[in-house]
Amino acid sequence: MHPENVRPEKSGGVTRLHFGEGLPAVCGDSPRVLILGSFPSEMSLARQEYYGNPQNKFWRIMGAVLGIGADLPYCRRVEEIKRRHIALWDVASECRREGSSDSSIRDAVKNDIGGFLDANPSVRAIFLNGSTGAGKMFSRFFKDFGSAYPDIDVLVMPSTSPANAAVSLSAKIESWSALLGYLE
Repeated sequence: MHPENVRPEKSGGVTRLHFGEGLPAVCGDSPRVLILGSFPSEMSLARQEYYGNPQNKFWRIMGAVLGIGADLPYCRRVEEIKRRHIALWDVASECRREGSSDSSIRDAVKNDIGGFLDANPSVRAIFLNGSTGAGKMFSRFFKDFGSAYPDIDVLVMPSTSPANAAVSLSAKIESWSALLGYLE
């Protein structure tokens, strides 16, 4: 997102940011898995990087599960994700939110997940990054998903967010290892 797309708004003495749009999908040839977050954090938007907050465990988990070095430059990590037939995107294309918490998301507008899947029929699974953000939002926006796309599995994974400290890194890695079954 470019700075001109972020507009501060005053409401009841609180400054809120309106995000004009999130990040574009990361997608290579024939993705088998689509990983969906809720909406990028402020830091991710500023950096123009998925999971750009260094405290987010996403890239460490991808390192443990897929061997993608979390210390690689972002562009290399993205290339490795695409090479492994994984796409990254978010459930929401835009929203109003104070800070980066999923619980403060308001007025979310859904991304065209159906259009993405129609353009990428190789997708066999959607991994939702977290139950309270991406999971709830996906369920609300795509109530009839199973009947429209019966051959695509939808899995809700433990959030990689630093806010999800109740689940250990090793437990998150174990859960996210389910990716491997869809990439063979």
